[in-house]
Amino acid sequence: MTNVILVVHLILALALIGVVLMQRSEGGGLGIGGGGGAVTGRAAGTALGKVTWALAIAFLTTSITLTVMATRDTGTGSLLERLGGETSAPPTADDGPALPPALDILPPRAGDAPAGPPRAD
Repeated sequence: MTNVILVVHLILALALIGVVLMQRSEGGGLGIGGGGGAVTGRAAGTALGKVTWALAIAFLTTSITLTVMATRDTGTGSLLERLGGETSAPPTADDGPALPPALDILPPRAGDAPAGPPRAD
């Protein structure tokens, strides 16, 4: 069912783009288009406007439907838990070193202090 709605959604998106591109520019955004005169094509603009509104409403409806269907499928877990396949507790102090094991075998740098206990003077 989700795939069918998704295909309808994509068809609506393409149709909406096509209808918007077919419309005549009447705004003065760039100072082009518009015009006037005896034959303005106002009736065609109204028909395309109605088609645009109908496609936009259908597009928003399918968007909301897909969102609701996607949230029902997710369950209560987070995305990382679903991708990892397991739920893990947060690390505690007894879990071992904070660095990955590969970084524990690096040699000490020149300015590092020795790994022994502090001196009691």
